Amino acid sequence: MTSSGHRLRLYAHRGASALLPENTLEAFARALADGATALELDIHRTADGHFVVAHDRDGRRMAGESDAFRAVTLERVKKWRVHGGAEGVPCEVPALDEVLAAFPNVPMSIDHKPDDPGAVPDLLELLARHGAEDRVTLASFSGRVMERVRSLGYRGRTALTRQEVVWLRFLPAALARKLVAGDAAQIPTHSGPIRLDGGRFLEKCRTLGIRADFWVVNNPAEARALLDAGATGVMTDDPARIAPVFRERTFERSKV
Repeated sequence: MTSSGHRLRLYAHRGASALLPENTLEAFARALADGATALELDIHRTADGHFVVAHDRDGRRMAGESDAFRAVTLERVKKWRVHGGAEGVPCEVPALDEVLAAFPNVPMSIDHKPDDPGAVPDLLELLARHGAEDRVTLASFSGRVMERVRSLGYRGRTALTRQEVVWLRFLPAALARKLVAGDAAQIPTHSGPIRLDGGRFLEKCRTLGIRADFWVVNNPAEARALLDAGATGVMTDDPARIAPVFRERTFERSKV
């Protein structure tokens, strides 16, 4: 646990994506075997209403398929083969249903990619059906999506929107507390010249009880520095490289 009471999390960014095709069951399983304690993944919805786990809006980059997910059925997507990672093993695009069922006790951050608030009720119903609200943090770059998630009373945690990160960074804590509804700041170390990894910002997160989880961190020294500064977690493409840093923290706490 951190000084803010949050459990440290080593998120696998799209799974062990440095080694295996990103956002696949194989990449997620490998990440957990390599020491990740949580999964970060992205979703789109197919033409027939299924949520699939993929970052891009179409299959061009990962599967050589130009169709957008919203234009094809799940059956069609299941015929694609995703490539990537150092080990180069082709894999299926998984449905979110499959991922939730395969890893029933694993914390997850699910990033809803499309700016499509209309998909939110079906997503919340799916999470409820799996009993996953208590372990899934919902995120999106779309403020409209996050507004819908919260307005429908999602019982789980939500990531801060971009606007909420701005408020948290620049407003006094007392005022930010009134405006920021999210539970987790999932952020880079900096945005242009604006630093988000400084002590004052992280102290404000601690004061407000907000997680501060940084992406994408593939360097052990950077991960160590962030945890020393007060981060509650990092998201990495290569959990095997970063896991020793988290094991150090466990060892240090065991000696106290």
